[in-house]
Amino acid sequence: MSASSFPGGTSLSHLDIYAHAATDGVCGGSPHMHLVSTEAYVVVEGRGALQTIDGEGFHETELEAGSVVWFTPGTIHRAVNRGGLKVIVLMSNAGLPEAGDAVMTFPADVVADPDAYAAAASLGEAESRAERAPRRRDLAVAGFGALRDAVTAGDRGPLEDFYAAAGALVARRASAWGRLVRERPLAQAERSFALTEAIARGDVAHLRDARVHEAPAPAADRGYGMCGRIRAYDVTDLQEIPR
Repeated sequence: MSASSFPGGTSLSHLDIYAHAATDGVCGGSPHMHLVSTEAYVVVEGRGALQTIDGEGFHETELEAGSVVWFTPGTIHRAVNRGGLKVIVLMSNAGLPEAGDAVMTFPADVVADPDAYAAAASLGEAESRAERAPRRRDLAVAGFGALRDAVTAGDRGPLEDFYAAAGALVARRASAWGRLVRERPLAQAERSFALTEAIARGDVAHLRDARVHEAPAPAADRGYGMCGRIRAYDVTDLQEIPR
């Protein structure tokens, strides 16, 4: 992974939430959760909601331009589009979601079967993604609805089962996640700590290495993400502004 001084070892993306309706009539993305990473939405346009399931039950948070909301690992979330909803996504542990940190809320029998989950999650070749993305979303919505109904009725059993199945699903690849954390957020935190100690000693040599970086414009083509059409910014330290 290329070095990045972008704040906090985070990643940055622009997301247009899916506007087409799922099988339950609600427009929006594929419900899912992250096992390690915290995610934040900064709403730049439109309106909608964030539907979540966590240890306290089911909640819906209204979203409009200027809203800032973030959710910690284990928060099952569904972005709902009620009119042109566009957000900037800030994700902790850059690279970790792409490495398998995200698990969609497919029905229990699918999440419990790694092969079935992989088949349901795959969007296939580029030419099939526009067709497969809504099908993937609808399957995740079905599982989300079952979890929501259970916790609303006071039954946490299905949620606990989903947590356990999601953990088992990613357990093998999780051993490689530590490297991603060490190379970005942990390395930045250790660097900041070292600088505080240097300043306390009266050493300001690092200030001479100050630089400004600029992310290139993201690709015009928007990929098919879990929640919508996504354009990720490259925030590695490759684009230094010339002096």
